[in-house]
Amino acid sequence: MLPLTAVTPEPGSASGALPPASPAAEPDVPTVRVATGARGIALTILAAIAVAGALELAQTFFVSLLLGILVAYTLSPLVAYLERVRIPRAAATLIVILGVIGAIGFGAYSLRGQLQSIIEQLPEAARTFAGAIERLGTNPAGNMQKMQSAAAEVEKATGGSSTPRKSATHVVIDQPGFKLSQALLAGSRGALGFLGQAVMVLFLAFFLLAGGDTFKRKLVRLAGPSLANKKITVKILDDINESIQRYLFMLLVTNALVAVLAWVTFRWIGLANAGAWAVAFGVLHVVPYLGPGVAAAATGMAAFMQFESFSMAFLVGGATLVIATVVGTFVTTWMTGRIAKMNPAAVFISLLFWGWLWGVWGMLLSIPIVVIVKVVSQHIEQLKSVAEVLGE
Repeated sequence: MLPLTAVTPEPGSASGALPPASPAAEPDVPTVRVATGARGIALTILAAIAVAGALELAQTFFVSLLLGILVAYTLSPLVAYLERVRIPRAAATLIVILGVIGAIGFGAYSLRGQLQSIIEQLPEAARTFAGAIERLGTNPAGNMQKMQSAAAEVEKATGGSSTPRKSATHVVIDQPGFKLSQALLAGSRGALGFLGQAVMVLFLAFFLLAGGDTFKRKLVRLAGPSLANKKITVKILDDINESIQRYLFMLLVTNALVAVLAWVTFRWIGLANAGAWAVAFGVLHVVPYLGPGVAAAATGMAAFMQFESFSMAFLVGGATLVIATVVGTFVTTWMTGRIAKMNPAAVFISLLFWGWLWGVWGMLLSIPIVVIVKVVSQHIEQLKSVAEVLGE
């Protein structure tokens, strides 16, 4: 019987099988990682859309909540001062809230005559502006009349052929006229809604101020039993408190400066009701970009109504924009850099996003929201990249 011998097949022979490849020689398969990354990005986008939709649907709730928190942060130093002089915190909170309401009411009562004069002059302002536009259009030497004459000449040149032209039938849709009753009803509904929201904000601020450090202690307990987590939570809350109070102090200083400069400028020009317009400008300046534009348009209209001159309207409106630009460029930028150290591009993008989502309220609350996000991101390792993007 012949002995069996092991025969090693050739690598290319048909009867042999290729030896199994070693695990180290297996090629990487990047498609699995790409698919996982794409799925994660898609889930992140869907989650962001869902959050934006929820913020839009619950706009009234979130705006009232954030406004109440900001009011509480603003009035917290006054309550703490009264508490240091042995006044109970609940009584100190009530005194501060009533004092703020009384100060606002006293200011409105002091300017009631100028405000009433402005309101009474609104119909006359509309008629004066319409008459000036009509005179500008019928003036033979005016640019508008020249453009109309040129358009007529072009129409004659292009329509001068001997071919008879068919007359066109124009259909005019009669739009419903303006109804004062509907406008007053809509305005009263808006005023009642604003008043109700203001009352809710004041109640929320009162309870937050009266509660003191209650929510802070609860958040620290929710951070977990770890002492490191508790320290991080306390540090985040303290930094948010300090940053928001500094930002609100900056708003107070810059808006007061804007109001004073506007009052001096309007008095020098001779604009009637200069005090009321200066206060309105200071309040509108709280809303970035949009507020100064609205103030410039309103003061320009008031100047045109008084002087019946476009040059005076442009002078007053331009002076309003110059004051807002100077204060915003030098004072606000310098104070914001020292307080928050924010990236201007990131702040502007946040302003666009929240303005698109919540309108004027979003523009007002965008910077405090960005400040809070930046402070939180600085203390959480997973969000360091967000803090880097928002920082200088």
